[in-house]
Amino acid sequence: MERNKILTGLFGKISPTSINDYIEHGGYSALKKALKIKPANIIHEVSESGLRGRGGAGFPTGSKWGFTAKEISDQKYVICNADEGEPGTFKDRLLMENNPHLLIEGVIIAAYAIGASEAIIYIRGEYYESIKKILKAIKDANKEGLLGENIEGTDFSLNISIKKGAGSYLCGEELTLIESAEGKRGHPRIKPPFPAQKGIFGKPTLVNNVETLANIPFIIAQGAKEYKKYGVKNAFGTKLFTISGDVIKPGMVEANLGITLRELIYNHAGGVLGSKNPKAVLLGGAAGTFVDASMLDISMDYDSLAATNTTMGSGAIIVMNESRSIYEMLHSILRFFKHESCGKCVPCRVGCKQLLLQMQDLEKSKDKNAVLDELLNEAKYIARNSLCPLGQSPVLPVSTAIRYFKNELISK
Repeated sequence: MERNKILTGLFGKISPTSINDYIEHGGYSALKKALKIKPANIIHEVSESGLRGRGGAGFPTGSKWGFTAKEISDQKYVICNADEGEPGTFKDRLLMENNPHLLIEGVIIAAYAIGASEAIIYIRGEYYESIKKILKAIKDANKEGLLGENIEGTDFSLNISIKKGAGSYLCGEELTLIESAEGKRGHPRIKPPFPAQKGIFGKPTLVNNVETLANIPFIIAQGAKEYKKYGVKNAFGTKLFTISGDVIKPGMVEANLGITLRELIYNHAGGVLGSKNPKAVLLGGAAGTFVDASMLDISMDYDSLAATNTTMGSGAIIVMNESRSIYEMLHSILRFFKHESCGKCVPCRVGCKQLLLQMQDLEKSKDKNAVLDELLNEAKYIARNSLCPLGQSPVLPVSTAIRYFKNELISK
């Protein structure tokens, strides 16, 4: 495997539809090793690796596994969140299409570690190619005795099924996803209880992102110590970044956590299209944060970004050159949130609509400073009072657009 290529090292080297190719390149060796280890020791190794959730929140994966493992129940579940709906994000799709067995192996190890006998891959319904390849991978793993009853001759059994999403952005949130997976309308639940205590069908449930689970085989096969050679302190491993917008070579990059934004844009994406420096970069998609060119040397790791009130989110990087309007971009984001609000809670249902109206008022208002103050205060109110992360998200692009581009917004 190439150095710095924990997740994408086999892209183009194996046929995604061939389990034999995957096995010949070391695939499922981590699972076979895991089945000889006590589940508690697997969780300890994942904790020691420092792996943090790659879906956006960055919560320590080992801790999440530990919470679910300690619950006593006749049935536990693992849910893989493959409902990739964040604008500018396409990493999970590329993982599933290029190496589906890596994900399947990660899911099986996770299920063994927490004591689950059922796993669900909740996948975006529009990901037709991903669905096809994941279904074949599940079928082939069953034929090889790597799934199903008494895996590898042990008393551990696991069934993996697919659940297709119906297009709701909100279902990327774990409790809303669970509601949808149960066959209900995709509405958020109130926390607590958390999925680890009461998830799908009221049973303890571990919910992890595709990229998170795809890291597991390397950690088990190579060990936490080897994994921590990648990345930086408190942000170990690699990260998949999806770079789009005004760049010469848009696409996905696997890089060590701690790489700078400048390196990602210029070394991996070929630089900015149409200008020397970007006017703005949106980190994390619609639910992310704007930065300007002064932030190009920021370290792309959780703590460094948090220290500047910036987020990495899913790893989406949308680059904008000097021809782009920050007003139009922010307007588009707020229109997106208004459309995607499920309407269950008043702060989000009414608030997202109000944010869009205030944004439109900015064009005709004589006191633009007052409008921007009102816009920010409204976004903060919605964030404090909404049930789920959708309502808590608009404050991120709103506050950072005002922080870095207030003069442009006022001159609109």
